[in-house]
Amino acid sequence: MKVIKRSGVEDNFDEEKIKAAIVKANLSVPETERMNDLTIHLIVKAVAEECGMKKHAPGVEEIQDMVENHIMEKNAFNVARSYITYRYQRAVVRKSNSTDKQILSLLECNNEEVKQENSNKNPIVNSVQRDYMAGEVSKDITKRFLLPKNIVDAHEQGIIHFHDADYFAQHMHNCCLVNLEDMLQNGTVISETMIERPKSFATACNIATQAIAQIASSQYGGQSISLSHLAPFVEVSRQKFRKEVRSSLDIVGLEADDDMINKIAEERVLEEIKQGVQIIQYQVTTLMTTNGQAPFVTVFMYLNEVPEGQTRDDLAMIIEETLKQRILGVKNENGVYITPAFPKLIYVLEEDNIKEGTPYFELTKLAAQCTAKRMVPDYISEKVMKNLKKGYCYPCMGCRSFLTVFHEEDGRGKFYGRFNQGVVTLNLVDVACSSRKDMEKFWNILEERLELCHQALLIRHERLKGTKSDVAPILWQHGALARLKKGETIDKLLFNGYSTISLGYAGLCECTRYMKGMSHIEPEGTQFALDLMQKLNDVCAKWKEEHNIDFSLYGTPLESTTFKFSKCLQKRFGIIEGVTDRNYITNSYHVHVTEQINAFDKLKFESQFQELSPGGAISYVEVPNMKDNLDAVISVMQYIYDNIMYAELNTKSDYCMECGFDGEIQIVENEKKLIWECPNCGNREQERMNVARRTCGYIGTQFWNQGRTQEIKERVLHL
Repeated sequence: MKVIKRSGVEDNFDEEKIKAAIVKANLSVPETERMNDLTIHLIVKAVAEECGMKKHAPGVEEIQDMVENHIMEKNAFNVARSYITYRYQRAVVRKSNSTDKQILSLLECNNEEVKQENSNKNPIVNSVQRDYMAGEVSKDITKRFLLPKNIVDAHEQGIIHFHDADYFAQHMHNCCLVNLEDMLQNGTVISETMIERPKSFATACNIATQAIAQIASSQYGGQSISLSHLAPFVEVSRQKFRKEVRSSLDIVGLEADDDMINKIAEERVLEEIKQGVQIIQYQVTTLMTTNGQAPFVTVFMYLNEVPEGQTRDDLAMIIEETLKQRILGVKNENGVYITPAFPKLIYVLEEDNIKEGTPYFELTKLAAQCTAKRMVPDYISEKVMKNLKKGYCYPCMGCRSFLTVFHEEDGRGKFYGRFNQGVVTLNLVDVACSSRKDMEKFWNILEERLELCHQALLIRHERLKGTKSDVAPILWQHGALARLKKGETIDKLLFNGYSTISLGYAGLCECTRYMKGMSHIEPEGTQFALDLMQKLNDVCAKWKEEHNIDFSLYGTPLESTTFKFSKCLQKRFGIIEGVTDRNYITNSYHVHVTEQINAFDKLKFESQFQELSPGGAISYVEVPNMKDNLDAVISVMQYIYDNIMYAELNTKSDYCMECGFDGEIQIVENEKKLIWECPNCGNREQERMNVARRTCGYIGTQFWNQGRTQEIKERVLHL
């Protein structure tokens, strides 16, 4: 049996350590109040049995809570008091320098929590370790100096989650939509070097990737770019090639008409598009930013974002090449093509590409092939999104965070160049369990918890106020987000709806099950869940009115936090069937992963919650290997177009380096720990396998903590 030490290191369970601590506390009280050896032995055995019943490796604090409870059950209250006092004294000592052991354990690569904190970071790599070291220091400073005690306590108890505390000490924001159009058309500056308007498509792609790397190092969330901003440079290359071809033919004395020149030039255009897209794919995949991972970048593919005619046809060619290269994949260290995590792709389903016979349906078929093999692209329905977003269609930032609609002075909608200030997430399951099924009490507790989130979000906002543009010139001075002057603050971009700030929520499914005794897909449960979502939207509107800040409700992805929340719930409320009995809670509004429901019913059901989650939402359906059933993939895509704003299809894309197995790597249990195993050769070495799974709206490739791994294991197919 394993335990997790305070430093995050996984260690073997040792009864003797528990016994030694109890004996020490026992000897500190008068002899008449001491427990006998048999009683101590029974307590140790009871704690060991309780630990063995846990569905996760218990932490030291959990074990100490068990010890306290069992001592008090024996009516040895003075012994319990002595034990508690000793714990407190040790906690004070640890708090005086709380980061040392955490940092040392991650440097030695034996911190289990850090190893699996981010599914796209390899904790062995120096740059990742350096980022984690800085993160531990930042979290320590944040907890001790920057946040009030009530927020820290609520965060540590899993009542709320104050996201990205490892970056909070710096004046950094969350995610953004990059104004690549401004940067390319009007020039930019990267590392104090002037970059002028590119003279070719390939150069534009190269500049885009350099900008992506710089932006990723200046914020902590995801960024999105649109291929429509690159499309005009195809024509720049086309005109350049026409001149070059004509000049070359003139030099050798060959006469050629315009058709021949254009045909030769067009061949060069296609080759340049291939090279440009390759630049984006390979540079994004191989770049490593200052936070130790490839840039978390999303590429938006929306035909209707450019005018009909040559530019749209050029954009279609870029999209086609992007899909073809992603279908191919990238080579791993053994030279085998595998699925990369980034860039994430989003393909917009629209009237001109959704059905057989429409002008760009061939692109949609290619997208279906790409989804079946590489799990991307995700799909936005132009029709549904325009209905929900005041007639606009635009990308999310990162995996699911959407901006609210913002109009410039001339009335046009503006999205690129905008950003999110940060996220605080409310654990809805804890609200429910704290109410003990008393509905009136539930709503009162919800109000109290929302006020905690309100306070925490305003702290995030205040942390950004007064930030000077000089802290990230590429963002604030050179076009990625703004063109501010040196020394100018970003304050005007924090108000009036220009940027958003997100109230996250998680566990709607388990919250409903606890309060109503049923799934939220059942009618009575659905109504409760919708009422709760409306309440969260109403409070965001209230805060917006009070502060002139765009608070927006966000369906939190929860990667590693799902495990943290579940452990906190089990500690506070014990094991409640269907509510706290797993090592994860459900992301946002999603149907539980074990719920037997078909793909179409799931998408239709969840669509009503996307409307009530304007700050961020994505739905998915879990599907088997669909490489030989593309018609079914297209049927799901067409259903998405008619019924839901933003959705994805989850499949599997794995490879075993030991035996060459290309299929689904399995999750098995070994000594109460979930591990990955090749079904062909039995390989269990994570370093010798490539596993790609979509967990939070994006693909992860560096494995996950025990909570998320259990969630992946328990997913049922919807198709």
